[in-house]
Amino acid sequence: MLRLVAGTAFIARAVARLSGDLAIGAPALVLFEAGLAFLLIAGLWTPVASALAALTEIAILFSAPADPWIHVLLATLGVSLALLGPGAWSIDARLFGWKRIDVRDRQRDPHTSSGSGQ
Repeated sequence: MLRLVAGTAFIARAVARLSGDLAIGAPALVLFEAGLAFLLIAGLWTPVASALAALTEIAILFSAPADPWIHVLLATLGVSLALLGPGAWSIDARLFGWKRIDVRDRQRDPHTSSGSGQ
């Protein structure tokens, strides 16, 4: 769900930026980010695409400092997706398998001893 929301937000911002006045070279950056957003929605190369989308948002933040909070929000979404991964319903999960981390409860773990002083 986070991938879909973030990808849609990146595309909406790209369309809004392309319809407004942009500096020279900025349309290429916006189109690059829109391409990354489509990769996010599909769930293909999610960690790489989301990290690049976050870096693109940071670059846009410093090049056009008007309304900085939307860029901070989108960069945060990109970083969180890069750290969380694609999820179970993605092309990445189909191609490479879905990695799941199970966190065990330390109190119920039979491999730890309570009286060893560690």
